[in-house]
Amino acid sequence: MSVTLEITKSNVAVLVLSRPEKHNAFNEEVISELIRLIEHANSCDVRALVLRTDGKHFSAGADLNWMKSMAGNDFAENLADSMQLAKLMKVLATSPHPTICTVQGAAFGGALGLIACCDIAICQDDAQFCLSEVKLGLIPAVISPYVIKAIGERAARRYFLTAEIFDAHTAKQLGLIHQITGDLQTALDKHLQNLVNNGPVAVKAAKQLINDVAGNVINDALIELTAERIARIRVSEEGQEGLTAFFEKRAPNWQK
Repeated sequence: MSVTLEITKSNVAVLVLSRPEKHNAFNEEVISELIRLIEHANSCDVRALVLRTDGKHFSAGADLNWMKSMAGNDFAENLADSMQLAKLMKVLATSPHPTICTVQGAAFGGALGLIACCDIAICQDDAQFCLSEVKLGLIPAVISPYVIKAIGERAARRYFLTAEIFDAHTAKQLGLIHQITGDLQTALDKHLQNLVNNGPVAVKAAKQLINDVAGNVINDALIELTAERIARIRVSEEGQEGLTAFFEKRAPNWQK
């Protein structure tokens, strides 16, 4: 199978797309398997979900043979295919776990949606990116909510329309990538160590907090929501352990 999921000894779910001969392009079967495995990982008690691919390139986006087959389909069939891709983006973006992707080589088209859906994105210093859809007379529609949220409307106005290739440093400036590195594994390990040092319940609650607060008007309802969240986690078992450990100058129990 071209998509695998492994739960490591450190309780991290590692999802790997391995179609190097196709530059890790995705088709109907790959999308379906990614959805299935991400949903499974989302239901597991893990500390993080890592998305990576094998081979020289992260992903070329949609498989050309799959796109060719869809070109002969009617609107209803194309809509159904598009909704599957939309489901993939949603299950990744709404994962309750911290999500990290590692990017090597080229990331084109829909691959940028996967990157934008992850909480943390790191790439090799020679990585290249392209929102290439308009070159084919198409648009990056399904991935657009996530990519625009990551890079902003102003940058989207440029890169959605020009389909120009941009490098790792530009991707970082745009906010699509958080870190550029010459050693993906070392950088990944550092991020994972940072995550597992933190309270597992608090990390998930912090991620949910971002989803609930981002983009909302700061009004009385939002203020009350945030006050309720901190009050509730302070009196939680993990919150009490974390505070007690801090004042007793010892490691909290989740670090043991």
